[in-house]
Amino acid sequence: MLQRLMEYEAASPCGAGRYERSEERLNQRNGYRERQLETRLGTLDLQVPKLRKGSHFPGFLEPRRTTERALVAVVQEAYIQGVSTRRVDELVQAMGMSGISKSQVSRLCQEIDERVQAFLKRPLEGNWPYLWLDATYIRSREHVRVECQAVVVATAVNQEGYREVLGVSVGPAESEEFWKAFLRSLVRRGLKGVKLVVYDAHEGLKRAIATVLGGAGWQRCRVHFMRKVLSQVPKAHQPAVSAAVRTAFA
Repeated sequence: MLQRLMEYEAASPCGAGRYERSEERLNQRNGYRERQLETRLGTLDLQVPKLRKGSHFPGFLEPRRTTERALVAVVQEAYIQGVSTRRVDELVQAMGMSGISKSQVSRLCQEIDERVQAFLKRPLEGNWPYLWLDATYIRSREHVRVECQAVVVATAVNQEGYREVLGVSVGPAESEEFWKAFLRSLVRRGLKGVKLVVYDAHEGLKRAIATVLGGAGWQRCRVHFMRKVLSQVPKAHQPAVSAAVRTAFA
């Protein structure tokens, strides 16, 4: 039925049916191209008619593009969440497809890398008076071995009052040189007008800020300050102390 429908649609831009001689003919057929259509009943092998002039695509195949985008989004989300390629393959098969290989997963996720790189390298425009710097540690596979890596993040508020993540970087340790390289990369992209930097009193970071950002003031991060205070307080008294400190900040 689908094949006959494609033949009928191809006759419209041609102005005549297949093998039909007509003075009203506008185009000619030029063979077929193979196309698979995934359905709940299985995979259908279709022969899509080609034209000598211009291009023709059956209307009923258009929704498949949306389906493909949805499938790609599912695979990419699974990849971001750390799902193994074997589990991704099982997920795709559960959706009625024929499965997916490791190389196919990698190709589909290349778009993520491109979008991430575009985000991390975008130019920074205007002034950013308030800057937050922090780091966390994650386990990452580097050169076959699983190692602990430092992930540093810069968040800032611009002159209009909007907060935005400016950059992210990954390195072996939260060292002074690593922080300097990260801050210099932000300056090269356009970071300027920083008046106050909020961070956790890391000595290496403090020296890096003084070197790269000059006379910007600094403030101790409230979260790190509270953790430091509560680490010195018995657990039974922590709620009262926490409430008192919050009142002081307020």
